[in-house]
Amino acid sequence: MKYTKSGITTTKNTPKDAEVISHKLMIRSGMIKKLASGLYTWMPLGLRVLKKIENIIRIEMNKVEALEILMPAIQPSELWKESERWEKYGPELLRITDRHDREFCFGPTHEEIITDIARKDIKSYKQLPVIYYQIQTKFRDEIRPRFGVMRAREFLMKDAYSFHENEECLDKTYQTIFEAYKNCFDKIGFEYKVVNADNGQIGGSESHEFHVIAENGEDELIFSDSSDYAINSELFTEPPKEGDDCPDGAGKVKIKRGIEVGHIFKLGKNYSESMNASISNKENKNVKMTMGCYGIGVSRIAAAAIEQSNDEKGIIWPKSISPFEISIISIGYTKNNIIKNYTDSIYKELKDKNVEVLLDDRDISPGNMFSDSDLIGIPLRITIGKQFLENYNFELKDRKNSKTYTISENNNAEKPTKEAMDNVFNLINR
Repeated sequence: MKYTKSGITTTKNTPKDAEVISHKLMIRSGMIKKLASGLYTWMPLGLRVLKKIENIIRIEMNKVEALEILMPAIQPSELWKESERWEKYGPELLRITDRHDREFCFGPTHEEIITDIARKDIKSYKQLPVIYYQIQTKFRDEIRPRFGVMRAREFLMKDAYSFHENEECLDKTYQTIFEAYKNCFDKIGFEYKVVNADNGQIGGSESHEFHVIAENGEDELIFSDSSDYAINSELFTEPPKEGDDCPDGAGKVKIKRGIEVGHIFKLGKNYSESMNASISNKENKNVKMTMGCYGIGVSRIAAAAIEQSNDEKGIIWPKSISPFEISIISIGYTKNNIIKNYTDSIYKELKDKNVEVLLDDRDISPGNMFSDSDLIGIPLRITIGKQFLENYNFELKDRKNSKTYTISENNNAEKPTKEAMDNVFNLINR
């Protein structure tokens, strides 16, 4: 894609209400635009990142044979009253009344709707276990939206729900989803911790949170330096201090801050009891289904990736979710035909190999090109300029470690040689 057709609009100005680096950089790089407090439009650059995240999640959900559906964002109050959450949930539940005075809410979660579907469609243990999932916009009327898309009124989430004959069946699926979530975050390239957590307003008997390690994380994580012990500090009345003996008796306590990007719950029969979701079991007895639910914050992952990987120049995207794989800065592109023709040839070869490439074809100063490139944070950058005119070399730079590679064209200025392109592709595919 050429920059002039990309819809990318960067800015040097940082919003006054931007407290964390991800919010600042998402606005400055043109990933998002603020509409109102807690409401953002995802622009083309940001949407490319979201789609990459969604794709990773879908692959892992499909591997465990979860069924993708799409439920309504607006939910009738009757279902929430059945589950007894209509009053319990509090003011964060965004409620509306239609022209017929019927009450609805914008869904922050979808346990009620999925339980209603299951009680109508699932009649026998032979249909179990089953996992449904969706990637959909959610709503929460935050008293004080902050941190950009990390605590917004409207956000994108992957939520999944499983139904089972008994607890043993739930335990197996819970572990399967647990591993699928780890696969998602491993593929993205996160440093993260899985911690025991509070069940909150969702309810249930057991839950785990997945936290991306970041200085600006809202949660404090307590974990061992020599075992798998890890827990959210909110579960302690008096949390241990760094260096204390670990509560599990293994090693010393380490403390880091984290951004919650995933949460899984063993719901048990909380919803199936209150909403009468029953099946016929192996003994031909009528029993309530056992449930699990599993959430990943899709839009939050984008912000968490920036919080974990950035520098004074801008974003440093992991390759897995970067909006583009490689960018090209061509100094003199609009003024020198030799530069332009060679650049266009490289650009075409990359596109022909289905490489996601961004060519900066703007008529602006090289300094502004480099600044925008570093701000946007694409993993690799080709620079074609003075060196090419002098000795037919161009440079490839790694955004993460600033390492540069010189690619020589051996006195060829017409189009890239196979050797040169092989070197480029090898660096892209590392």
